[in-house]
Amino acid sequence: MNQSVKPVVTRMGIDIGKFAFHVVGLDFAGKPVFRSRFTRERLIEFLARASPTVVGMEACPGSNWLARKAAACGHEVKIVPAQFVKPFVKSNKTDMIDAEAIAEAISRPTMRFAQPKTEAQLDLQALHRVRQRLVSNKTSIINQARAFLLEYGLTISAGAAHFVRHIPSILSDDENGLTPSMRNLLQELWQEYRSIEARLLQLRRQIEAIAAADDAATRLTSVPGIGQLTATAITAFAGTGTQFKSGRHLAAWLGLVPKEFSTGGKQRLLGISKRGNPYLRKLLIHGARSCVLHLDRTRDHLGVWINQMEAKGVHRNKVIVALANKLARIAWAVLTRQSAFYLRQPQQQ
Repeated sequence: MNQSVKPVVTRMGIDIGKFAFHVVGLDFAGKPVFRSRFTRERLIEFLARASPTVVGMEACPGSNWLARKAAACGHEVKIVPAQFVKPFVKSNKTDMIDAEAIAEAISRPTMRFAQPKTEAQLDLQALHRVRQRLVSNKTSIINQARAFLLEYGLTISAGAAHFVRHIPSILSDDENGLTPSMRNLLQELWQEYRSIEARLLQLRRQIEAIAAADDAATRLTSVPGIGQLTATAITAFAGTGTQFKSGRHLAAWLGLVPKEFSTGGKQRLLGISKRGNPYLRKLLIHGARSCVLHLDRTRDHLGVWINQMEAKGVHRNKVIVALANKLARIAWAVLTRQSAFYLRQPQQQ
């Protein structure tokens, strides 16, 4: 008498939702053997009962939480960037089709995966993202106040320093033509600006305290152009850096390498791709700009390289972006090698 053999699930794809999770299991041949829909609580129970297998999901809010839960149940977790899953979506789009596409995507030997974030990384990322929002709000306040003042013939030069220097005297001058209503409104904007500055100071001290207690962040600050803010951003978003094969892969992940459009054996390189994390890329470019302006070029090999680029007539902005690429590669080397520091070697006189 023939007995039915239960198919073995070799990998599962999970489409993550806020309340509903769609799961598709594939066998060794890649054929779907089950399709199910779970609530959040039922999904955790299902993963705990299921035999250890490969579990795939898209990189999205909630993927790191689910990755930790699945790993605790003994599964191997693979997180795929959403843009790499899209080519595997067939015909119409549904949550179940998305889950099947994820299960197929994780089977590809050349697929790229995102490293699951730890809770400490997520907490540090949240600090940076709150800081980024507050900086954006501060800039919005300055621009709005300057626009209001222009309607009354009063001008303030661009930049936070000019705003802080001139707005108190404008508010205290009763003869400058401001109406009482506009003066009160500008006073409220000024108070809001000061409260944001105070909150940013608190966040900076929190980040500095984290950087001082973290060995990797401390070593990263030895690199020119990388301070405590950038160092903690690197550890928060890039983790240990071991998911990148080399420093160039980290630079490519940050969008600091040229886009390529080559065909017919003819190579064509374009501007930088600007892919990956824009916040971390911006910090590295700001750090590179600081190096170009203030680095002691007689006591650092990077200074010699900057001199060589400028001697060739390369535009300063290109030098800055290329230097940011170098800083990313150096940061990867420091991050992935235990007890490694950047050594500024003085040049021979």
